[in-house]
Amino acid sequence: MINNYLTIFYTDIVGLSASAISLIMLIARVWDAVNDPIMGNIADKTDTRWGKFRPYLMFAPPFLAIFNLLTFTVWPVQGAAKVILCLVCYIGTGMIYTVLGTAHAAIVNVIAIDSQVRMNLSTARGIGSGVISIVLSAVVMPMILFFGHSDAPNGQGYFWTAAVLSIVMIPCFLTEAVICKETYTDKLHGAHTQAAQKSAGFLSNLKELAKNDQLLRIVISTLFGAICVTARMSLLTYYIIYVVGNYMVISLVFTTMTVAQLIGTFLIPFATKTFGKKNYMLILSGFMIAGFVGIYFFGATSTPLLMVLSFMCGLCNSSGALSYGMVSDCIEYGAWKLGMRQEGLAASFLTLAVKCSTAICGVAGVQCLALVGYVPNAEQTASAITGINFVVNIIPAICGVISVLPLFGYKLTEKRVAEIREELEKRGE
Repeated sequence: MINNYLTIFYTDIVGLSASAISLIMLIARVWDAVNDPIMGNIADKTDTRWGKFRPYLMFAPPFLAIFNLLTFTVWPVQGAAKVILCLVCYIGTGMIYTVLGTAHAAIVNVIAIDSQVRMNLSTARGIGSGVISIVLSAVVMPMILFFGHSDAPNGQGYFWTAAVLSIVMIPCFLTEAVICKETYTDKLHGAHTQAAQKSAGFLSNLKELAKNDQLLRIVISTLFGAICVTARMSLLTYYIIYVVGNYMVISLVFTTMTVAQLIGTFLIPFATKTFGKKNYMLILSGFMIAGFVGIYFFGATSTPLLMVLSFMCGLCNSSGALSYGMVSDCIEYGAWKLGMRQEGLAASFLTLAVKCSTAICGVAGVQCLALVGYVPNAEQTASAITGINFVVNIIPAICGVISVLPLFGYKLTEKRVAEIREELEKRGE
């Protein structure tokens, strides 16, 4: 809900200016740049009777629910106090999300040891995410309108929708914590490895991780790719409302995209076996870029055509699950090259890339909307409508092109990962 609706909640409901939103996003992301790696490092050093990552899945969800609710609260204050309250709530939500996101992303690497099995588990996680996204895409805006008792979104609608979704979220994470067993934690993190990681300082671990050139390529690619996929969704509502001109098409577009994403996620195990992870990522990126350009030129001319192009873009959104599978291979590469296994720190870098992309889109997005003449809760001029279309579709397409460039130097083919795993087995790791 935050990715898709927070920016428009801030502009149209809370009444924050573009500069205030940009400041909130900038401060939050500067803090994330410090907080995310620290959390990843803490997770790598964690050693409890429940495992390394399961404790965070058990105990953090209620705190995320509270801060999520506070984020979608319209506080009865004005001026700087309003901006500060929004900033504190948003940073708090981001911090708890980091705790859960790091554990959620990293745990797959101690559940399984085979590269393809990890890819399949990441696919399963993506399928679950896709199913939930379908439900959310279909019901969030109707819920906002229902709880707000209005034909247009209002603060009451956002608040109660966030409350319901936050309550539903808690048992989902608890179920994951109960079902997912860290089968390979002891094998991959023996006493010697665990002692070495605990004795190493945060900066030392960070320095070692920076030597993992393959992981850095995936992180950079994810940063720009997430602008096209996750962060772009926060501006897509503007396109539908002001370019297409129909509130009710919002749920239709988001539902179409999430159904397509679910189908695309189902295809990942077959596609990665056929083409390889890197090549399939390049294929998805190419289709995604073409879809954005198509929506820019033809999306507002026909609703059925918009649905077809949205389905095409949604199909490519499954690349998120693919990225996590590639990070798992990079962790094996790091263990082989550097002698240190850093699932938590590696996962935190990926989540940091995603959150940075959200900030870039939030900061640059609202500023770009202001530059093209967007006025909240008003009829837009023809030039503003064209500008909104460009900001939502063409700029992300350009970022999509940039996102594929690091992949050309990615060397971890399925054969190479298998060789690395074999060498690690011989080393007892």
